[in-house]
Amino acid sequence: MASRKAPGKKSGVVGLVLCGGMGKRLRPLTDQVPKPLVEIQKGYTILDRQLLEFLHAGISRVVLLTGHLGDKIEARYGRRWRGLSIDYNVEEEPRGTLYAIREGMARAGTDAVVRNGDVVADVNLKKMVEVYRRSGRPALMYVTRMRSPYGLVDLEGERIRRFREKPLLEHYINGGVYCLSPGISFNGYEGGDIEKTLFPTLAESGRLGAYQEEGFWMAIDTLKDLEEVRKEYSNREDKPWGYEKVLVSTDKYLTKELYIREGYRTSVHYHKEKDETLYVVHGTLVVEFEGGKKKTFSKNDKFRITPGMVHSLIAQENVLLQEFSTPHLHDTVRKKDFYGRP
Repeated sequence: MASRKAPGKKSGVVGLVLCGGMGKRLRPLTDQVPKPLVEIQKGYTILDRQLLEFLHAGISRVVLLTGHLGDKIEARYGRRWRGLSIDYNVEEEPRGTLYAIREGMARAGTDAVVRNGDVVADVNLKKMVEVYRRSGRPALMYVTRMRSPYGLVDLEGERIRRFREKPLLEHYINGGVYCLSPGISFNGYEGGDIEKTLFPTLAESGRLGAYQEEGFWMAIDTLKDLEEVRKEYSNREDKPWGYEKVLVSTDKYLTKELYIREGYRTSVHYHKEKDETLYVVHGTLVVEFEGGKKKTFSKNDKFRITPGMVHSLIAQENVLLQEFSTPHLHDTVRKKDFYGRP
């Protein structure tokens, strides 16, 4: 199991984000708004989400690789944003992702986590960096299982046995997040897409590692993709440790989904009125109570948190929970926070 670091501890890694694309298939939206500044929730952009994930993974310096409408990106974030130090590498004309990343790596001068600026993904960056450092390889790619764009039909002879609505397939795709070494050789390539130039060369020589993780993943290439992401965020709130999603909220009860990334924890908090029961869908977590008492829970376990019970949830691996509670949606009092939130 990966070693643990305290949330927010500086990682010595720089974040790079590819922000220079034209976003042609999102027109007319991207005629005036650069693709990374497209909102997935009111006031919350694709790039907001990526930058906050860097911050909560302990990455405090980011280089944005801009091009099309890059001045609007710089106007939004400036040189410092929510504690992040932000630099810019401006590409005057499109020369492909390899050129942009090569220039960004030269500016970073250290290990880097590189992200495509149009990908929304629940990937544990802190754990990915740990896997990269253990691997000894100069490059690591986040891969995730492909979801079928269509529902599938299972057959039994000439009989339809069942339907499966857009299931996960056994094939893996490039998730658009990479860890790269500052000493990586670009093998004389000057431009083009890094996925079609450098990465195949690294793979053939055994120098490209894979980091596998399941979770929500979407590359926003079209208006339909954007609609899917906005649907996901219609009832979801990202947290420093993962996310919360309200499934049912009535005047009688509340049901939520909670996702906590491995190595992360919630605040130390309590509820004044809310009485909740938590069910572990998958993963393992420790519940730490006031006074230092701890209990471990795993898949299919249930536990109850009563009003006034001070606690914190600590993920030993990526954890998915379902919460069933009384209808007090905002009844949380934080006593200690680990991520610098107000």
